[in-house]
Amino acid sequence: MCLWRGGRLRRSLLPTMARTTNLSRPIVEALYTEALVLADDVRAVFAAGTREPVLGEDAFVRLALSTEGLKTTTRMMHVLAWLLNQRALFSGELSENQVRLHGGLPPDRGSDERQLAMLEPETRELIAETERLHQRIARLDEAWRQHFEMTSPARAFQERIGREFGRLG
Repeated sequence: MCLWRGGRLRRSLLPTMARTTNLSRPIVEALYTEALVLADDVRAVFAAGTREPVLGEDAFVRLALSTEGLKTTTRMMHVLAWLLNQRALFSGELSENQVRLHGGLPPDRGSDERQLAMLEPETRELIAETERLHQRIARLDEAWRQHFEMTSPARAFQERIGREFGRLG
């Protein structure tokens, strides 16, 4: 997993996310640091969309950069907000109930493949990295909301069969 940094790709702070059975402060802090670095990279890349067009610049490429930039920055702000809520929970500034009621990660609006095709490969990789981070946080959010009570599909099927046989008996 790579991050865009100053014109080159670099390795992520968290190369893989192993399954966890709880959400701890070190996990949240590591993800927060990774998200801040990634958000800075996003800002640097998409700041070009706020300047005046250059003579001969393709309007469709500029529109694609602007549209995908908005989606990407929104995605990163949602991730950062979720992580800040978790940090506030750990520091006692928010209750678990407050975070459960109001701290959910909004669903991601994926990129448009036609617009991505107009962008530079490095920009596409940066966008993909933000999508992967959002997916990781979404999995953590879902697991946290279920109190990390994830069962295997086979176990869930066995429990369902047991309930059905219980109804028949």
